[in-house]
Amino acid sequence: MSDSRHVPVMLQRCLDLLAPALERPGAVVVDCTLGLGGHSEALLTRFPEARLVALDRDKEALRLSGERLAPFGERATLVHAVYDELPDVLDRLGIPRVRGVLFDLGVSSMQLDEADRGFAYAQDAPLDMRMDQSTGISAAEVLNTYPPGELVRVLRAYGEEKQAKRIVAAVVREREKEPFTNSARLVELIRDALPQAAKRTGGNPAKRTFQALRIEVNGELAVLERAIPAAVKALEVGGRIAVLSYHSLEDRLVKQVFAAGAASSAPPGLPVVPERYQPRLKLLTRGAELPTEDEIAENRRAAPARLRGAERVREDVE
Repeated sequence: MSDSRHVPVMLQRCLDLLAPALERPGAVVVDCTLGLGGHSEALLTRFPEARLVALDRDKEALRLSGERLAPFGERATLVHAVYDELPDVLDRLGIPRVRGVLFDLGVSSMQLDEADRGFAYAQDAPLDMRMDQSTGISAAEVLNTYPPGELVRVLRAYGEEKQAKRIVAAVVREREKEPFTNSARLVELIRDALPQAAKRTGGNPAKRTFQALRIEVNGELAVLERAIPAAVKALEVGGRIAVLSYHSLEDRLVKQVFAAGAASSAPPGLPVVPERYQPRLKLLTRGAELPTEDEIAENRRAAPARLRGAERVREDVE
């Protein structure tokens, strides 16, 4: 299928970043965000002696990618888990350390494309937004039950929405008349609530609110805050990690973890830096790498992507 949902973002660059760690026989690579399995399939194909462990919290994604990866047989182990559960997953599988980790954050293409999931503001759908529909509260419940101050905090913190107060005032007014159930009503409300100037910039005016609700519903930033350090810890020396993020909040978090790992923790002024203070990571990307114009033309979902990579260069010294 040629539609953009089946085009993995920055695929070649991810493979090249991870390659030096995965070319040895028996290397284990973890795809923390399996989705439809595009990156995983490419990893298994390019590194024929590697073993893959792939995680996803979405059961439908696991089913579909399971079919896609079936030809690789026992080389692929698919697990229903959120990516901050990585240490437990590896423990259960009896894998002490891995050679590579890949994160492709944000909403999977499948979730955006399936109208009834409520992720996309471009089509009317039930306001759900849960990546794992068997657990947690939906976006509609957040809109209908959160106190106004809490809703303002969510929109500001996770959507970087400057008009949060105005939008929340309209939401509170409307939910008293009738609870929110579908996305079209919310999109229309946001359009009506925003001043003209705010509608002229930055694409669909509902984009930031939908992002904020999705992050809140799925606890994405809290999960990521635990997951990136856990993934770094799971790497053996010489192992590599690549992370694709799609908005500044995610990217900032990844940047902070990588920068801390790549810095010396020695007190200033030591003539020789003892081993325990030496950096544990080496950065593989200068800042965040962006997709090429050609790639964006081929796959519009690549446009906001930011890629960072790091290599584990020494063990933690207790």
